[in-house]
Amino acid sequence: MSVAGPTVTGMATLPNPLPRLAADPSGRALGLELPPGRLIDATDDGPWHEPLLWHAGRPASSGNWARLGSPAARVGLLPVLVDVGGSQGGPEEWELMPGEMSYPGDHHAEEVLAELWEEYAEDAPGTDWPGLAAGPRLAADPDARAAEVADSLLDEGSWFKEPRLALVPARRSADIPAAMGWTGPLNHESDTAVLCSVLRSWEDRFGIRVVALTFDQLVLSVAAPPTTPAEAEAVAAEHFAFCPDNITQGHHETLSAYAGHEVLGQRVWSFWWD
Repeated sequence: MSVAGPTVTGMATLPNPLPRLAADPSGRALGLELPPGRLIDATDDGPWHEPLLWHAGRPASSGNWARLGSPAARVGLLPVLVDVGGSQGGPEEWELMPGEMSYPGDHHAEEVLAELWEEYAEDAPGTDWPGLAAGPRLAADPDARAAEVADSLLDEGSWFKEPRLALVPARRSADIPAAMGWTGPLNHESDTAVLCSVLRSWEDRFGIRVVALTFDQLVLSVAAPPTTPAEAEAVAAEHFAFCPDNITQGHHETLSAYAGHEVLGQRVWSFWWD
C-alpha cells in the first residue's frame, strides 16, 4: 500500500511507565497493585530499548480487567488479554516489530480501506468500494462493554489456551497492536499502524476496544454494533478490506451471510490472518 513510512518517534513520544515496574514490580509507585508478572522487550531484532508490555504471570480470570485495567489506564497503560499458550508461544515469541510501525494518526481509515478493497477486489463480493458505514448510537459505555466482553471470553474458556492480562503503553485502545509492534496481519499489511487507523475509526463509530491478541488473532468488543441488515452489510465490507481471510477462508460464502452471522448485533468482532 502507498502509505506513510515508519516513524518510530510517533509511538515513542508517549511516556512509557513500564520501565518503573523493573524496580517496583508491584506498581505501587504508579498507584497500582499488580500481581507477579513479566516485562516483555523481546522483538524480532533483539531486545527493544524499553518494555513493550507487561503481562501477569498467572492466568487471567473474570474481574481482572476491571480490577487492574481501570487504574492502569489512569497512568497510560491500557489492558488487553494475550494468549501465552498458543503454538507460537507468548508475546516474547511473536516476532514483535515496533521499529517497523508508523503512527496510526498518520493514516486515514477510509483511504486505507479503499486501497485494501481495491487490492483484493477480485475476491470481493462487489465492485466499487462502498465507503465507510455510519455508526449507530452507542448501546453501552465502551470501556464497560470491554470489561464485560473480556470476562465473558474468559468464562467461556474456549478462546485462549493460557490467557494473561497485559498492560500496554498506548494513547488509546486502537493503538495497542502498533504500540506492541504486533505483526499478526503481516501477510496482509506489514505496518500494523495502518490497520490501527481503521481501529481508531471503529472506536469513534462503534465504540470498539481491543480486548485480546494471540499470535495472529485480534478480538474487539463492540459497544455500538449494527442493528439492521443494511448497516451490518456496510460494516462487513469494511471487515473484508480489513481482513479478507475472515470471509475468503471463513464459514460464510457471501458477504451478506457474514454480515448476518458475525456483525449484526454482535458485541464481539474477531479477525484472523493466514
